[in-house]
Amino acid sequence: MDLEEGLLTRRSVRQFQSGKKISKQNLEDMLRAAMYAPSARNCQPWEFLVINDKNIFQEIMAIHPYCSFLADADLAVIVCGNLSEQCDDNYWIGDCAAATENLLLSVHAQDLGACWCGIYPVEERVKAFIKLFDLPKNIMPFALVVIGHPLQPAKQPKDRYNPEKVHYNGW
Repeated sequence: MDLEEGLLTRRSVRQFQSGKKISKQNLEDMLRAAMYAPSARNCQPWEFLVINDKNIFQEIMAIHPYCSFLADADLAVIVCGNLSEQCDDNYWIGDCAAATENLLLSVHAQDLGACWCGIYPVEERVKAFIKLFDLPKNIMPFALVVIGHPLQPAKQPKDRYNPEKVHYNGW
């Protein structure tokens, strides 16, 4: 698929084929794409925690109210910001968002499915993930990306382009 097709057809997937594995090469390709995201002053303050232990899935589902579909997925990636590596205060947020989107697009390009489940800025979730994974003080959990083989093809997207949301040279 070409880039524009990928951008326009990517959708969140919340139903997965249980037990179907993602190869190590596919995972590495996804993480490579994530690390090619733009970042402020090219500081690249991201870290990626790959979770593929089903026992840990249960613990994640206990602390995150919107990821019950993790049970059937093959793995999850927690995108984190390394506050010691950010160039300016809070730019890590945009940098990690860009890395998360690159990850999602790479998943889609490999005919896999994923769903971005927010962690940051919900303080309760942030604290729970820090505790669960014993994250260092400089590491901030940003997003949980659940990844697997889709149970069914995604529905054809509606046209989301809305010219009323476009403004030129002022509001």
